[in-house]
Amino acid sequence: MIRALLFDFDGLILDTETPLIDAYAEVHAAHGVAFDRTAFLRSVGHADYAFDPWHGFSPHADRAALELDRRSRKDDLMLRQPILPGVTSLLETARATGLRVGLASNSHHAWVDTHLQRLGLFAHFDFIACREDAPSPKPEPDLYKLVLNRFGLRGHEGVAFEDSHTGSLAAKRANLWTVAAPNESTAHHDFSHVDWLVASLTEVSLPALQARFSRP
Repeated sequence: MIRALLFDFDGLILDTETPLIDAYAEVHAAHGVAFDRTAFLRSVGHADYAFDPWHGFSPHADRAALELDRRSRKDDLMLRQPILPGVTSLLETARATGLRVGLASNSHHAWVDTHLQRLGLFAHFDFIACREDAPSPKPEPDLYKLVLNRFGLRGHEGVAFEDSHTGSLAAKRANLWTVAAPNESTAHHDFSHVDWLVASLTEVSLPALQARFSRP
């Protein structure tokens, strides 16, 4: 039986990834510098991927000023982002039916908690595990195992919701049933290992989850 729902944050509850990329694109455009969107998309959901986001700018460009401009644009774009479809319904259903609700994110509490409170979602979660709470980030399973241990549950008793290859791999390594709902920035990821791939969480309901995953 499914006893808990575990959520990622970035790209799953709130699309924080597209505004981040769009902000870089706007700064590049403002300075007449070509923007390689593919390179930025490749970095989404991959904590170990590193590249120079200001590649193509003059070596003499004021990178501190560019970064301030990028942050301002990103913050403005981020505040316009709605909660992604299907999230609120799942959270409310889980609460009404007595399921435990957790969150496991590669981002820090200062980021995740602030946005959840702003969106009115913070109280829906029984436990939130962020990057500073576990030895290794996703794709290692540490964050998900931390949530499961806090709930006193085993992996097959929970369903994880993810939007990226890295996150969904971490969930599977924690032996969780895994549902992937890619967003615009992660649609190109490999999700061949997940248990259910959906276009958005509006396709997911608690009865459907129990029917798919409540088996020996």
